[in-house]
Amino acid sequence: MLTIGVDVGGTSVRAGVVDAEGNVHDTARTPTPRSQTALEAALAGVIGELAARHPIGAVGLALAGFVTPDRRSVRFAPHLSWRDTPVADRIAERIGLPVVVEHDANAAALAERHFGAASGASTVVFVALGTGIGSALLIDGELYRGAFGVAPELGHLQVVPDGRPCPCGKNGCWERYCSGTALATTAVELLARDPGRSPLLRRLVAGDPGRVTGQRVAAAARDGDAVACAAMDELARWLGQGLALVADVFDPELVVIGGGVSVSAPLFLDEAREHYAATVTGAGRRPLARIRTAQLGEAAAVVGAAQLARELARPAR
Repeated sequence: MLTIGVDVGGTSVRAGVVDAEGNVHDTARTPTPRSQTALEAALAGVIGELAARHPIGAVGLALAGFVTPDRRSVRFAPHLSWRDTPVADRIAERIGLPVVVEHDANAAALAERHFGAASGASTVVFVALGTGIGSALLIDGELYRGAFGVAPELGHLQVVPDGRPCPCGKNGCWERYCSGTALATTAVELLARDPGRSPLLRRLVAGDPGRVTGQRVAAAARDGDAVACAAMDELARWLGQGLALVADVFDPELVVIGGGVSVSAPLFLDEAREHYAATVTGAGRRPLARIRTAQLGEAAAVVGAAQLARELARPAR
């Protein structure tokens, strides 16, 4: 059975037709509208476009937000217009197919469990390093969502009391020190202290700190820029220390690092492993989780949402 997975992002909607082996056969894409009515119409449009070309059994939607435990409604999505909205039922009514909704990190983790880096693992923590941190937890191979469907928000663990302000309303959250946004923030702080150390990064951003991005910092670090490399070292330190906290709570056998920042893993992952091994409780006297990068890239949320849709539709067959 073919199903459709849809990654509903803040700027674009990406949909794919996926088979039972996780292969993406066809795709469609559209910008993300601001209003609720327009967003639902856009989703129906891309799904309808794909369903017209393939026999589809069900649809899964992946998004960054709080989803109810039954995966029918969206309580809150910071970059989308839904608020306490029965999204699955509304989209199903439009397209005439079963629909399930899931957090995008959960969907990506499920895809990696079935088809990627987490294949065969039982207890897995998935950490997506992007603008912030998305995270998911698999226990005995099954997604753990918590009592109210919002677990685990690992990116908002407070690691620095009274630290950098976070859009969530707290200060010092892990994602403020370990993400693409954090990489840029750290680089700007280091540039302000010693601008002469970073001729390459300064040239990449034309001397304007406002143009510093995580991608530009990573590019400069690959070429040996001192400030960019120092910012990458800070990212590695915070990743390792954060994973040590996570391991103290969940004791996973495997950690999978995904998200856009993971493409730069050769610049930070080995050092992060060292910080993790040195910081975890009982260091040197306990088994350590393996830490791997994700394999499915930006297709993970689409593939995972399609897999959830397949599981939803299977009992009705």
